[in-house]
Amino acid sequence: MPYLGIGFHILVALFFAIHVIRTGREMYWLFVLFSFPLLGSVVYFVAVFLPQSRIERDVTKGIRNLGKVIDPGRGLRDARQAFDLTPTAHNQMLLARALYDAGKIAEAVEQFDACLRGPFAKDAEFRLGAATAKLANGQAEDAIALLLALRADSPDFRAEQAGVLLANAYVQANRPDDAAAEFEAVIARFDSVEARCHYVVWAVQTGRNQAAQRELAALDGRRKHMTKHTRALYRDLFKAVDVARGALAKPGAGVDDDIAPGRQGA
Repeated sequence: MPYLGIGFHILVALFFAIHVIRTGREMYWLFVLFSFPLLGSVVYFVAVFLPQSRIERDVTKGIRNLGKVIDPGRGLRDARQAFDLTPTAHNQMLLARALYDAGKIAEAVEQFDACLRGPFAKDAEFRLGAATAKLANGQAEDAIALLLALRADSPDFRAEQAGVLLANAYVQANRPDDAAAEFEAVIARFDSVEARCHYVVWAVQTGRNQAAQRELAALDGRRKHMTKHTRALYRDLFKAVDVARGALAKPGAGVDDDIAPGRQGA
């Protein structure tokens, strides 16, 4: 039995080692993982893997949604009250996020802009939130500038999420070549289901049918092996993909010759 335990620790370390290599992490993580298989894996999971995964975002989103059901306006009320009583940069940042979560996008952008002139101007989490709000407000070029600055200063911070957001910002800014290249880069680096879903929908809308069919084939392969819970996490994205699939299957959709730059295989 002890040998089975040791083998399991090594398998977990190998899993995270593959993640290190595929995501371009620092090579010292390999030393940590294999020198201390159990402890190293726990540290890597908490410090790197979890913050970069959809799990953390989905759990946080679920908690926020539960709070909205119980008392829909409480988060925003509390944030406004805190900022009115103590108008610090920190409380303004919390107010900006609360406004965004409440769907008051234009007001959120105003607060984010004020914070971007203060001490949180280079905070990675805040920059990502500000870029998200600006994109939702139709300010694609401003979102692009924020995300490129974030990437330059903190290249590994939520890199998959930031990459998908940047690709969608390029889409909104009508920069199709940049959008295609960014989608391809995120897919190549992270094998990202989220990026593939967004890419398929956009590719069908813009007539990049060969790229759409390639990514659809890759997505179908992934979906076959997903658990019911994992498929549920991507439910809305998969619905949009299936609508795009239907449009692609219509007579006359055809296949274009102008495929997006990047990978040529699935």
